[in-house]
Parts: sequence; C-alpha cells; structure tokens
Amino acid sequence: MRHTLTPSDDSLHGHFSPDFPPVLTIDPGDTVTYRTLDCWWSAGPYPGGANRDRPRVAQHQPDHGHALVGPVAVRGARAGQTLAVRIDAVVPATWGTTVAGGWPSGFNQRYGVQEQPVVHAWTLDPATMTGRNQHGHTIALRPFMGVLGMPPAEPGRHSTIPPRPWGGNLDCRDLTAGSTLLLPIPVDDALFSVGDGHAAQGDGEVGGTAIECPMDEVTLTFDVRDDFPVTGPVARTADAWLTLGVGASLDDASFMALDSMLTLMQRLHGLSRADAVALASIAVDVRVTQIVNQTVGAHAVLRDDALGWPGADSVGAAVSVCALSPRRPRLAGR
Repeated sequence: MRHTLTPSDDSLHGHFSPDFPPVLTIDPGDTVTYRTLDCWWSAGPYPGGANRDRPRVAQHQPDHGHALVGPVAVRGARAGQTLAVRIDAVVPATWGTTVAGGWPSGFNQRYGVQEQPVVHAWTLDPATMTGRNQHGHTIALRPFMGVLGMPPAEPGRHSTIPPRPWGGNLDCRDLTAGSTLLLPIPVDDALFSVGDGHAAQGDGEVGGTAIECPMDEVTLTFDVRDDFPVTGPVARTADAWLTLGVGASLDDASFMALDSMLTLMQRLHGLSRADAVALASIAVDVRVTQIVNQTVGAHAVLRDDALGWPGADSVGAAVSVCALSPRRPRLAGR
C-alpha cells in the first residue's frame, strides 16, 4: 500500500522521542512518499551573502533541531529486529542553502572562520540535476536525506544532531535513490522519521552544512527483517555494501564501521574472522562520513567487484539478501 505524508502540525517535530505518537501506521512492505522541509524549518529561500535571517514555518520552536516528518509506525516491528528502508526516489525542490563560518565550533575555530559568516544561495534544477549559486559556481546534484532513523529507547526528547546506531543524522552521501538502509530497531513499532534533505554533499560535510534543501518527493519502502540482524547502520547500494560507524572520535567510528563490515563479510561469504580482516585490508575502503555532528561518522565500503565476489542478488550465503536488492531509482523530472 502507498501512503503520503506532508509537513503539518501533526507530522513535524524537532526531536527524536519514543513518546511521540505515530502520525501514520503502515504494514511491512508499504511505501510512504514524503515532502520535507529543509533542516532549518525555512519557509522560503535564504538571501545570499552574510545574511542568515530567513523566514521559518509556524511550527518551528527555538529548541527544535532538524525539521523531521513522522513518526511512522511499522505494524509488528519489535525492538531487536531490523528495519529495511529502501530509498526509491529523492527529488529536491528548486532552492537550497549552504552556510559556513560565523558560529562557535571546533571546526570553525580551526578553519579561522568563526567571525566570517557566508551564505551560498543555490538555485536547483531537478530535471538536469544541477545547482548554481549566486557566485556562478555550478555543481552536479546527488540528493539524499541526511536524517533517517528512529528514537533511542530511553524516554524523553533526544537531539536530532548526533547520529546513533539506530540512524538519525547520518549524513551519508551514498544513501541516494536505489539504495537500502538497514537499521537495528530500538523501540516497538520502529517510529521512523525522515528529514534534512541534501541536494549535494562531500564526504565529511566539512563546513557543517551541505546544500540544505526541501525535498518535493522522498519515497521510501519499509520492511522488517528477522533474518538479518545488525548492530548499527548497514546499507546496500547498486554495487557495494556500506557499514556505518559513529563515535566520539574518528578512531571509534572507524572501528565500529569495520567491526560491522567484518561481521557482514563473515556472514555473506563464510569467512573466519581472521580471513575477513585480511581481505578487508585489501578490499575495504574506510571513508569519513561527517566530522561536524558532535558524534562523528565513518563508513566502510566493500564493492562487489573488489575480490571477484558475486553481487547481492546471487551471493551464495546462508542469509538471503535478495529482498534487499534496490529497485532502479526513479530519476528527478521523470
């Protein structure tokens, strides 16, 4: 079944919480098409330059983090199972914003830009998948959602800024249309929320923002898995497996990502732990996901062709991964 969610008084929220009632309850296998705001709850485009003033929608409150839409309850989902989120389409709106400098942070201090705010105002073309700012810089768009996740099990409100093992502000630029994200479910019914659209971002998100933009369409299909346990975010793209780690340091995040990747390699290919380590040292790339969200992120990447192994649809493993295979992504403007 297909459902639709748009930003509204009921669906918008600026925290994760297991106490928030769901605005929609779906069955495993259902698809939800969302429309989302940008991360700042903006009611319209920013001016460029050093002016950070912007109109915000009425639902915004000073203590809010990212503008999230949801939560969506998945009927029958239980804590300890795995939520599979297939990303079928991500279509940006026609404007976006990048801000840099001008606020106190560890990275701005190191860059020497705490007192030098700039705003790049982008015009986005979802048909050609290009963006152009007020300075004439043009960039290819690669849209994805920065926040995809579920709340911690602890009661109360939790910030949307740090990513967690259950997802949230992952800011992983590889989670584009056609990929599938797997997350450990922390609470019954899952209570999944999405927001923080990015039209384009580099690995690391080094200035603290991407091209932050509203999304005209985010289409996600949900499933619940009993046969594919994960302890942190795992993703399947068209040609690779990704495992994501989060931590207080890049060392912590990297080793979390690698621990998950080694376990995945053992599961999919019947390797010993030592063999998985040896092959990972040859074939696995470790990348910086983001360094700006209080808790930093890293991801490990194993391409299907790295060691001559078959892809996700034909891998001979005890755990079937056929159901995780992504559909062909729907292109913007189609």
